[in-house]
Amino acid sequence: MAPGPITITSEIFQVGGYGLTAPEDAAIYLIDFDDQVALVDAGTGRGQTRLLDHLKKIGVRHNQIQYLLLTHCHYDHTGGAFDLRNKLGCPVVAHELDAGFLEQGDNEATAASWYGAKLQACPVDRRLNGSRQTFLLGNRSITALHIPGHSPGSLAFLTESAGQTVLFGQDVHGPLDARLHSSRADYRASLEQLLTLEADILCEGHYGIFRGKTAVADFIRSFLEDSH
Repeated sequence: MAPGPITITSEIFQVGGYGLTAPEDAAIYLIDFDDQVALVDAGTGRGQTRLLDHLKKIGVRHNQIQYLLLTHCHYDHTGGAFDLRNKLGCPVVAHELDAGFLEQGDNEATAASWYGAKLQACPVDRRLNGSRQTFLLGNRSITALHIPGHSPGSLAFLTESAGQTVLFGQDVHGPLDARLHSSRADYRASLEQLLTLEADILCEGHYGIFRGKTAVADFIRSFLEDSH
């Protein structure tokens, strides 16, 4: 039997990623506040049928999905964004510094070429800018934090659930590469910023879910120490 969604809190689930959708997919997370839903990232699109099945298992209807929140432009996080936007009717949210790569279908900056793929260009309906923006999901808030380094427009999303601070920091680990317009100085500053949040739970893109302030901080700090 194929694995089903992973419960993180009573309101937050992992619904995609390795073992859940396609092997190449970064993690896809779901936030459900007051029957209003946001998806964090879209995977490559290669496992989209399984992703939609997971939404059904949780009991999420398409019309409940208010946002597709993209942490950054890379193909393993965004290859499925165009189709999800069309199927679910939800607006795509990304930082303005990565939005152009998505809308132009830039296969180098999005690393689609690393996967032997071509990115389906995807409109960005809401472009975030600045260092921090907060928006509502149901009657609750989600804060988008600009954490450049891995890509120019990388974002982390921060919220509270079940009395815990939950951080969606998808590619805390990098990597850094000139073809991705990475910046080592920005990356180090972003990791320092993430440490100040003292999150209780980290939902990462490739390394899974970390619970407890110490485990979260140790994971983030390990990449800070490696980035000299």
